[in-house]
Amino acid sequence: MKVVQPVRLTMIGGGSWATALVKILSENNVNIKWWLRKTADAEYIKKFGHNPSYLSDVQINTRKVKVCTKIRDAIRDSQYIVLAVPAAFVGDALRGIKPEHFAGKCVISAIKGMVPGANQLVTDWVSNQYNVPQERISVIAGPCHAEEVALEKQSYLTIASADPVCAENVSNLLRCRFVQTTPVDDIYGIEYSAVMKNIIALACGITHGLGYGDNFQAVLVSNAMQEIRRFVDAIHAKHRDLSGSAYLGDLLVTAYSPFSRNRTFGNLIGRGYTIQSAQAEMNMIAEGYYAVKSIHEVNQRFNVQMPIVEAVYNILYEKAAPTTEMNSLKELLK
Repeated sequence: MKVVQPVRLTMIGGGSWATALVKILSENNVNIKWWLRKTADAEYIKKFGHNPSYLSDVQINTRKVKVCTKIRDAIRDSQYIVLAVPAAFVGDALRGIKPEHFAGKCVISAIKGMVPGANQLVTDWVSNQYNVPQERISVIAGPCHAEEVALEKQSYLTIASADPVCAENVSNLLRCRFVQTTPVDDIYGIEYSAVMKNIIALACGITHGLGYGDNFQAVLVSNAMQEIRRFVDAIHAKHRDLSGSAYLGDLLVTAYSPFSRNRTFGNLIGRGYTIQSAQAEMNMIAEGYYAVKSIHEVNQRFNVQMPIVEAVYNILYEKAAPTTEMNSLKELLK
């Protein structure tokens, strides 16, 4: 009988989503090297088998998971590299890594954000910075909250890649007893939709913090879906069904769930918190905060009508009053 060797994979990032993905992957025939920035967290995981900072109830299978704090050691000899750090910090996480270190490896982005300044999707940024071919890059999309993965609740992931074989291979890595996966080829549509839904969740949180009810949020989300469609079609035209779980499903769970950090961040802003105080209160990164600036700047080239995105941008970056912006926005929704 042929013995199938374990897949060698590196997880980059020590947050809740990285921890959830480690749990999923360790269900399968995968040997994981897990890079964490914080030495104290790495030592704690080695000793106790739990991440002390995020999803601390999740048991880490230390027979399959080797924790590292040196990035080059972490990616050496791996076949797959999963990026699961906030988009704003992906460059810092990979500092010292050169294109040759990525040679022959497949890169999986688990980041639902854009690289600030560059205003690039993470996949495009990785391809440009490290000469990784598009057929070796894939994206993990939801809807899938890390907290529910930790509880082993039934979850669904969509894996997108320009190469169907790559998408299928990554889907097989992540499919387990409590996670179903679907491979697709719409990498740009799914990645941009994932970026946009975080911005919409911020808007939902802001309106909730201001005291708007469920009726308004339903209208906001349905208008947001149209906004996402206009933008994604303008930036990468392709026949796609945005009612699918990777698009509409991911938007709904992020917009409505109490686990959504973007909704939580928006709610604090709506209640009168400053950006700095809201970030300190959460102790986690809300990708939508950075993404809305990138999408706003990218849209200068396309001029897509996106009143929800513009309202969030004005509140977060132009210091507009949330009450004033939402009063203006509600007149534009149908």
